[in-house]
Amino acid sequence: MVIGLGGQPARAVRRALSAGLVLALLATVAACRIDLPPPGAPTSWPTTYIRQWQWQWQLHGVLDPAVEADVFVLDPVTTTSTQTAELRSQDRRLVCQVYVGSVHPDDPDESRYPPEVRGTTAARTGRTWLDVRRWDTLRPVLADRFRLCRGKGFGAVMLADADGYDQHSGFPLDFDHQLQFNRRVAALARSLDLSPGLLGDLPQVEALAPDFDFAVNEECVRLRQCDKLLPFADADKPVFHVEYTGTVTDFCVTSVGYGFASIRKNRALDSWRLPCPLP
Repeated sequence: MVIGLGGQPARAVRRALSAGLVLALLATVAACRIDLPPPGAPTSWPTTYIRQWQWQWQLHGVLDPAVEADVFVLDPVTTTSTQTAELRSQDRRLVCQVYVGSVHPDDPDESRYPPEVRGTTAARTGRTWLDVRRWDTLRPVLADRFRLCRGKGFGAVMLADADGYDQHSGFPLDFDHQLQFNRRVAALARSLDLSPGLLGDLPQVEALAPDFDFAVNEECVRLRQCDKLLPFADADKPVFHVEYTGTVTDFCVTSVGYGFASIRKNRALDSWRLPCPLP
């Protein structure tokens, strides 16, 4: 079995890895890893480390700072400054998950979103979609959310719910509305010394990869969509990938072949994780 779809030379080399070779790589953890410079603000992502990232995504439960990961994706409200200080003292890179296209009744700043920018509410999450065309209204709230991240010691931000145009938002949002909004939010993050990352929104990855420093993806192996993330991988930008089903023996063969940093998680996103071994 050959991983790959052909294409440009850099992609061809990456995708030409056979399943047997990748499994051999997974079975051998490197004796030593490249020295990783301490994270500053905004967070840097050294290209020499591109295939060696280990990461953690935890939004619920008691935070476990002992997890062997270089990168932690955390909730900015429930995570304390004491916790972030402890992680930063260990040179961990901290990514703040911020919902930019929706609001939840439990959000501390929920009252700052006027009725005219609120659309439909997703039954599964309880989050209400926002009219991303109303930049003048949304910008001040998002800026304060980002300032909260910086104030707590985060150096990067991951944009969640950045795909309202592809959902039943209650607004006539189109591809270009979302594209403009996502670029504006990425620029806003940079202006506040935060490295911007994109969660999901696969149809826009090719257009948005130049505006973002990293991507986070859920279940691209199961959904057979990993090739859509190659604009990040081919630019030597990290792709942090998670699967919620299957075994690492199954999905790591594919994801490591693409150059992604992959883990297995519970959907609850608690502290438990099972990472793919390093190549």
